Amino acid sequence: MNSGSKYDVAIIGAGLSGLAAGIRLAHFGKRVCIFERHNAVGGLNGFYSIGGRKYDVGLHAVTNYVPPGVKGTPLGKILRQLRIDREEFQLCPQKGSRVSFGPAGERTLRFTNDVAVLESEVDRLFGSQVDGFRRLADAVRAVPLSGDAALGSARAFVGTFIGDPVLVNMLLCPLMFYGSAREDDMDAGQFAIMFRALYLEGFARPLEGVRVMMRVLLEKFRQAGGERRMKCGVRELRVEGGRVTGLVLDSGEEVAADQVLSTIGLAETGALRGIPPDSRPRLGYVETISVLNRQPSELGWGEDTIVFFNEGERFEYRNPSGQVDTRSGIICFPNNFEYGEGRLLPEGVFRVTCLAGYGAWVGLPEERYRSDKLRVFDEVQNSALRFLPAPPEPGALAAATVATDMFTPTTVERYTGHLRGAIYGSPVKCPDGRTELSNLFLCGTDQGMLGIVGAMLSGISIANQHILRS
Repeated sequence: MNSGSKYDVAIIGAGLSGLAAGIRLAHFGKRVCIFERHNAVGGLNGFYSIGGRKYDVGLHAVTNYVPPGVKGTPLGKILRQLRIDREEFQLCPQKGSRVSFGPAGERTLRFTNDVAVLESEVDRLFGSQVDGFRRLADAVRAVPLSGDAALGSARAFVGTFIGDPVLVNMLLCPLMFYGSAREDDMDAGQFAIMFRALYLEGFARPLEGVRVMMRVLLEKFRQAGGERRMKCGVRELRVEGGRVTGLVLDSGEEVAADQVLSTIGLAETGALRGIPPDSRPRLGYVETISVLNRQPSELGWGEDTIVFFNEGERFEYRNPSGQVDTRSGIICFPNNFEYGEGRLLPEGVFRVTCLAGYGAWVGLPEERYRSDKLRVFDEVQNSALRFLPAPPEPGALAAATVATDMFTPTTVERYTGHLRGAIYGSPVKCPDGRTELSNLFLCGTDQGMLGIVGAMLSGISIANQHILRS
C-alpha cells in the first residue's frame, strides 16, 4: 500500500541489502519505503519460474556459513540485528568444493567448511607454501569486516605470503569469480572479506534455495511496519543544495524522503541524476542451467558442491572480446549440500558459469541471439565436462536433461538494471557508502560488500552508520 508521499527513508531496490536496511530502520521506528521497479524482490539474488519450475538467480551458495554457537561472525551479526532465528534460514552446509587447474583439472585443491582441509591440501600439493598459507590466513583474520581496509592489490598482498604463482592463482580464482569487479585482480580488502567468506567460514544453502531467505526477510520487513512498492521504479532524483529533495517515480509521481539509500549501484544511481557512466570495463557472465531427471550422484557427480575450474596455470579474469570465455568457470550442483536424511531436491540441477563479453551480445537480432545462445550453451557445458568424472555411459547428460535455461549479460541488464549486465557492479567502490549528496548513501554491491551475507551486512551497516547513529 502507498500510505503517503513523505518518508523518513526511501530505499531504491528490493534486493537483499535494501530489505536488510529496511528491516533495521523499521525496527527503530523509521517510516521507510522500498521502491522496486520489477514485480519480484531479490535483484541479483532472486528467483523466477519457467514451466512450473523455480530457478534461483545468482545463488550458488550462501557464503560465511558457520555452525551454531560460533561467535563474532558476519552471519551471527545479521541474525542478531535483523532479529532472525538461525533456524528460519534453514541453512545446510556443503559437502565439499574444489579448485581445479590444468586442461582436465590435474591440479586440485579441495576445501570444505573446515579451513584445516584446505590447509592440508595446500601442504599436499604445495608443501613449501603451507607456512605462508597459514600466515596469510592469520593476516586475513586481522582485517576488519568493514571492507574499507586500504591494502592495495590482492595479488600483491597474497604474494607477500606465498611464492608459488600457481597457488596464488588457485586461491584467487574462486574469490574473484565470486566477487571481483576488477580485471585480473581485486582489492586486497575485498580479498580478505571473500577469503574469510569462502575458506575460513564456508558454503551453505536452504533446500528450497534463496526464496526461503526472501520469505523470511519480507515477513520481518512487514512485521516491522515497513512499506514496499513493487513495479514502482525511481526514474529521477531531484537535487538541490547538495541534497536529494525528491524521487520521481516511473509513474511521474514524486515522493520525498529525509534520507535515501540506493542499492542499485554507483553508476546506476548517478544515471538518476543524469550523470553518464564511466568507460571502465565491466565484467559479465553467462550461465547455463540443466534440470535433470536424476540426482547428479547418479552421473558420478555426487561429491562436488562447487567446482572452480581453469585450464591453464595462470587465471585470466577479464572481459572477453567475444561472447564467452570457456577457459575457466564455475560448476555448481545445488543437490550436493548436506540437507539431511531423506531430504533431496526433487530434480537434479547442473549449473555452469563463465565470463562473457557484453558487447558481443548486445544489439543482436532476436533470431541471431537465440541461435548464439544455443551454440554457447554447448560450448560452456562441454568445457565444464572436462573437469568432472565421465558419466557412466556416453550421452548420459543429454539423456537425463529435461529442461534448460541460460542467461547472458543482456538478460542481467534487462531484469536487474545493472549496466552492461555487470554482476559485481562498478570497479570503483564506495566503502563507507557516502556520496557527494549529504542524504544519499549507497549500499550493496558498489559499497563493496558481496554475496548474500555481504549484501545484508551492507544494508545493516549503512543504516546503522548513517541514519540510526545520526
